[in-house]
Amino acid sequence: MIFECINLKAYIMKNLILFLLLLALLTKCSSTQQTTASTNLPKDAVRIANDALEYEIIIIDAGYSYYLHTIAKPMHYYSENFLENKNRHYVTIWNDRARNPANYNSNIYENVIDYDFNIHYGLEVNYKLYNYFKFVESEYGEKF
Repeated sequence: MIFECINLKAYIMKNLILFLLLLALLTKCSSTQQTTASTNLPKDAVRIANDALEYEIIIIDAGYSYYLHTIAKPMHYYSENFLENKNRHYVTIWNDRARNPANYNSNIYENVIDYDFNIHYGLEVNYKLYNYFKFVESEYGEKF
């Protein structure tokens, strides 16, 4: 009888350990899949996102990250309202240029920016987007 109890305990422990290892492996795999999109960005890429709104822009432009961290004014220097108004103006001009590759440099204006003027994106998104426009003005001599 004692022999059977010991084997039963060893069987349960062995299966419990296998179950925990399998659970850990599944958890690791699922968390890796969720973060792959944001962790595979190039070193200088800047992610502009509001996860609550499921909004994301990824800027892969050499020098923008440096500009944002060294030249741009601090985030709270501007009011959110100021940034939203500026971005409305800049996005409109940007999208017009992106839709006219024959008249504007398609290497700069590669994509249209889907910026809905009725959505409140938040301070960080508006700050980074505004500073990208300022970076483009500075780096490429474009005027908005």
